[in-house]
Amino acid sequence: MFEKNLRLSVLFDAYGSLLTSDQQNMFDLYYNEDLSLAEIAEHTRLSRQGGRYAIKHAEEALINYEEKLGLAKKTEYLQENLLTAEEILKTLKANHPNESNEFDRLLSLISSAGSIMKE
Repeated sequence: MFEKNLRLSVLFDAYGSLLTSDQQNMFDLYYNEDLSLAEIAEHTRLSRQGGRYAIKHAEEALINYEEKLGLAKKTEYLQENLLTAEEILKTLKANHPNESNEFDRLLSLISSAGSIMKE
Protein backbone atom coordinates (compact mmCIF):
# COMPACT_ATOMS: atom_id res chain seq x y z
CA MET A 1 0.00 0.00 0.00
CA PHE A 2 2.78 2.42 0.94
CA GLU A 3 4.60 1.76 -2.34
CA LYS A 4 1.41 2.43 -4.30
CA ASN A 5 0.85 5.68 -2.42
CA LEU A 6 4.45 6.73 -2.98
CA ARG A 7 4.23 5.89 -6.68
CA LEU A 8 1.02 7.88 -7.04
CA SER A 9 2.58 10.83 -5.20
CA VAL A 10 5.54 10.76 -7.60
CA LEU A 11 3.13 10.66 -10.54
CA PHE A 12 1.17 13.54 -9.01
CA ASP A 13 4.38 15.59 -8.82
CA ALA A 14 5.02 14.88 -12.50
CA TYR A 15 1.51 15.21 -13.90
CA GLY A 16 -0.67 16.81 -11.23
CA SER A 17 -1.02 20.04 -13.18
CA LEU A 18 -2.74 18.07 -15.96
CA LEU A 19 -5.58 17.06 -13.64
CA THR A 20 -8.69 19.15 -13.11
CA SER A 21 -8.58 21.46 -10.12
CA ASP A 22 -11.12 19.23 -8.32
CA GLN A 23 -8.99 16.14 -8.96
CA GLN A 24 -5.88 17.96 -7.78
CA ASN A 25 -7.61 19.09 -4.62
CA MET A 26 -9.11 15.69 -3.80
CA PHE A 27 -5.84 13.88 -4.51
CA ASP A 28 -3.89 16.33 -2.37
CA LEU A 29 -6.31 16.01 0.54
CA TYR A 30 -6.35 12.22 0.38
CA TYR A 31 -2.69 11.42 -0.30
CA ASN A 32 -0.71 14.42 0.89
CA GLU A 33 -2.89 15.64 3.77
CA ASP A 34 -3.88 12.04 4.67
CA LEU A 35 -7.55 12.91 5.17
CA SER A 36 -10.16 10.17 5.17
CA LEU A 37 -13.00 10.18 2.66
CA ALA A 38 -15.34 11.32 5.46
CA GLU A 39 -13.02 14.22 6.32
CA ILE A 40 -12.72 15.16 2.66
CA ALA A 41 -16.51 15.09 2.30
CA GLU A 42 -16.85 17.37 5.31
CA HIS A 43 -14.12 19.69 4.07
CA THR A 44 -15.38 19.97 0.48
CA ARG A 45 -19.12 19.53 1.05
CA LEU A 46 -19.18 16.63 -1.39
CA SER A 47 -20.38 13.13 -0.66
CA ARG A 48 -17.83 10.50 0.29
CA GLN A 49 -18.69 8.75 -2.97
CA GLY A 50 -18.11 11.95 -4.95
CA GLY A 51 -14.73 12.42 -3.31
CA ARG A 52 -13.74 8.81 -3.95
CA TYR A 53 -14.87 9.13 -7.57
CA ALA A 54 -12.63 12.20 -8.10
CA ILE A 55 -9.67 10.50 -6.41
CA LYS A 56 -10.10 7.30 -8.42
CA HIS A 57 -10.27 9.23 -11.70
CA ALA A 58 -7.21 11.25 -10.71
CA GLU A 59 -5.29 8.02 -9.99
CA GLU A 60 -6.32 6.55 -13.33
CA ALA A 61 -5.36 9.72 -15.19
CA LEU A 62 -1.93 9.86 -13.51
CA ILE A 63 -1.22 6.21 -14.34
CA ASN A 64 -2.38 6.78 -17.91
CA TYR A 65 -0.12 9.82 -18.34
CA GLU A 66 2.86 7.84 -17.05
CA GLU A 67 2.12 4.90 -19.34
CA LYS A 68 2.03 7.22 -22.34
CA LEU A 69 4.79 9.68 -21.45
CA GLY A 70 7.02 7.88 -18.95
CA LEU A 71 8.36 11.11 -17.42
CA ALA A 72 8.51 9.82 -13.84
CA LYS A 73 10.40 6.70 -14.92
CA LYS A 74 12.81 8.75 -17.03
CA THR A 75 13.36 11.22 -14.20
CA GLU A 76 14.11 8.42 -11.74
CA TYR A 77 16.56 6.86 -14.21
CA LEU A 78 18.36 10.17 -14.73
CA GLN A 79 18.55 10.86 -10.98
CA GLU A 80 20.07 7.43 -10.34
CA ASN A 81 22.64 7.96 -13.08
CA LEU A 82 23.52 11.43 -11.79
CA LEU A 83 24.19 9.96 -8.33
CA THR A 84 26.39 7.26 -9.85
CA ALA A 85 28.30 9.83 -11.92
CA GLU A 86 28.78 11.97 -8.82
CA GLU A 87 30.20 9.02 -6.85
CA ILE A 88 32.61 8.17 -9.69
CA LEU A 89 33.78 11.77 -9.98
CA LYS A 90 34.38 12.02 -6.23
CA THR A 91 36.54 8.89 -6.40
CA LEU A 92 38.45 10.23 -9.40
CA LYS A 93 38.94 13.58 -7.67
CA ALA A 94 40.39 11.86 -4.62
CA ASN A 95 42.77 9.86 -6.82
CA HIS A 96 43.81 12.86 -8.97
CA PRO A 97 44.23 15.88 -6.67
CA ASN A 98 46.03 17.88 -9.40
CA GLU A 99 42.81 17.89 -11.46
CA SER A 100 40.62 19.02 -8.57
CA ASN A 101 39.28 22.16 -10.29
CA GLU A 102 37.99 20.23 -13.29
CA PHE A 103 36.34 17.63 -11.08
CA ASP A 104 34.76 20.41 -9.00
CA ARG A 105 33.30 21.94 -12.16
CA LEU A 106 31.84 18.59 -13.21
CA LEU A 107 30.45 17.96 -9.72
CA SER A 108 28.85 21.41 -9.79
CA LEU A 109 27.20 20.64 -13.13
CA ILE A 110 25.88 17.33 -11.79
CA SER A 111 24.58 19.06 -8.68
CA SER A 112 22.79 21.66 -10.81
CA ALA A 113 21.27 18.98 -13.02
CA GLY A 114 20.13 17.06 -9.95
CA SER A 115 18.48 20.17 -8.53
CA ILE A 116 16.60 20.75 -11.76
CA MET A 117 15.44 17.11 -11.79
CA LYS A 118 13.94 17.55 -8.30
CA GLU A 119 11.85 20.58 -9.27
